Amino acid sequence: MKIIAVLGSPQPRGNTAGLARAFLTAAREQGAEVQEYLVNQMNFKGCQGCRVCKTKEDACILEDDLTPILNAVKEADILVLASPVYFGDLSGQLKCFFDRTFSYLNPDFSSRLPGGKHAVLVLAQGNPDPGQFADIFPRYERWLKLYGFETVHLLRAVGVREPGDIAGQPDLLSQAAALARNLAAA
Repeated sequence: MKIIAVLGSPQPRGNTAGLARAFLTAAREQGAEVQEYLVNQMNFKGCQGCRVCKTKEDACILEDDLTPILNAVKEADILVLASPVYFGDLSGQLKCFFDRTFSYLNPDFSSRLPGGKHAVLVLAQGNPDPGQFADIFPRYERWLKLYGFETVHLLRAVGVREPGDIAGQPDLLSQAAALARNLAAA
């Protein structure tokens, strides 16, 4: 089992990373091969809207630090996308990555990715109200399903404002580990 984790927080030891790593640690314990990418530490551009991936090529033509990630997702069984909630959405870093996944679609919007993949969206927000920003997951789930991901799971922490607050949510951390074990066993 191969897992690609795209961590979109500018804080590599923050709450988002802590929740994602609870999943990734349990997956490694099940024998999964895990590769983490910290997009905040990479040099890349957002989608240029050139549409070359729809007209002349079957992949994004930009060559930068996102290129190996975009290629690795094609071979992965599970994609983990992790982001803090900033201004009601993903971090800018992860949103730029996600925009580049437009290249996974053919001109007719069918997927170029092999089927059977799973995705996990990890979100961490400082706001303690679970009703706030609940619209993020369905928006990205729709796109991931369009890409052909068989299942899309949500791991969401609310009320985690200060670094380390995620440790105060042991049930959620256990849920993340259980999800990893279930997906790795499938």
